[in-house]
Amino acid sequence: MSARTTRRRFAVAAGLSAALLLAGCTGNTPEEVEGEGNDDGGTTNEQPGSSNDETGETVTIGFSAPAADHGWMAAISNAAQEEAEKYDDIDFRPAEGTNDVSLQIAQMETFINDGVDAIVVLPFDGAAVTGVALEAMAAGIPVINVDREFSDPNAARVTVLGDNYGMGVSAGEYMCERLGDQPDAVIAEIAGIDNLPLTQERSQGFADALGECGLDVSNRVAADFTVQGGESATANLLQAAPEIDAIWNHDDDQGVGVMQAIENAGRDEFFVVGGAGSANVMRDIQSGESLVEATVVYPSTQAADGIRLARLLAQGKAMSDLVEVEVPRLVQLYAPVVTADNVDQYIDSAFES
Repeated sequence: MSARTTRRRFAVAAGLSAALLLAGCTGNTPEEVEGEGNDDGGTTNEQPGSSNDETGETVTIGFSAPAADHGWMAAISNAAQEEAEKYDDIDFRPAEGTNDVSLQIAQMETFINDGVDAIVVLPFDGAAVTGVALEAMAAGIPVINVDREFSDPNAARVTVLGDNYGMGVSAGEYMCERLGDQPDAVIAEIAGIDNLPLTQERSQGFADALGECGLDVSNRVAADFTVQGGESATANLLQAAPEIDAIWNHDDDQGVGVMQAIENAGRDEFFVVGGAGSANVMRDIQSGESLVEATVVYPSTQAADGIRLARLLAQGKAMSDLVEVEVPRLVQLYAPVVTADNVDQYIDSAFES
């Protein structure tokens, strides 16, 4: 494994640790401390329980995300709503989901004018929303940037990310395990929206991991994270490539169209690895009868984590599992590969495409 991939894997592990810490910082049941108040005045090795879930001052959290036009995005917004409802001290202000960047900017401006205590935003276009996020930060409103990064890190107090590069690495490493002894293997890639940094990062991670075992991408097309786009792009791919050994599809929602195109073409000489980790793909993996052998998880809990962090920031709290008294600037979640061997561990929390 190259130094670059090794460094990235270290970063992924660090991101997982941060995610676990985040879960610990807001656990609903504080841990019981054994031996507290011992008569002999001694101390124990038990850590004190967190008080972060105790009801505090009510805080208003604005939330904006793209339209829930596919399963993963719907799961993002639903999880944020459900997380906010767990706390009596959150006044949750969700804006209508939109793929209109101008409207999303207007939503952010409304939050600023209303003087909310924090804003959680998954921008349709991170660069386009950066300016208004900077305005919110300048107004003293902490912004939690989810999934699609701003072009200026100062536009967010905290950024919560999936690991797009790590997704590509995980998919590539799986294919190396399956095809590493076949140097002439034909590998195809069906990307998402090509001008998004997240798509570029996924493709780069995939290429880097394949390079470790002497493989590369022979055919690549880009879709748009929709069923229709996935079907159209895959139809073009299959026409251009008469023989394929494996396909990595970046997104399980567009994967519905991908698999329809494969069925329409009557092709079955390859296996498929998905991306994001939808429940329908996991059921296909469980069945053992699908061309889909695996999927790489891209957590749909990012905005829910953003809500928790927004509450901590607005109430002046920190993450109790850390010595540091401030909430971190970055939380990056892990990108595990789900196969028939471990699918039962992930399917209950998967989203529906």
